Amino acid sequence: MANQTKENIDFKEAMIAYFKSVKLEWGKITWPGKQQVVVETVYVIIITAVFTIGVLAVDTIFNALFKGLGLIN
Repeated sequence: MANQTKENIDFKEAMIAYFKSVKLEWGKITWPGKQQVVVETVYVIIITAVFTIGVLAVDTIFNALFKGLGLIN
């Protein structure tokens, strides 16, 4: 086995300490309930659809305007 240098040992100890702290913090997380996740997912889908329809409407209006002015074919 290769000789371990002080830097390798320090790095290994730092990584172990990091993952221990991650494990400790992971236990403090409060996860949302299933109903909250479903409701917020539906909100995101609705907002995305409304935004998409709004962009489509603006695009259609500008397209018609530019065609009416003869700026595009």
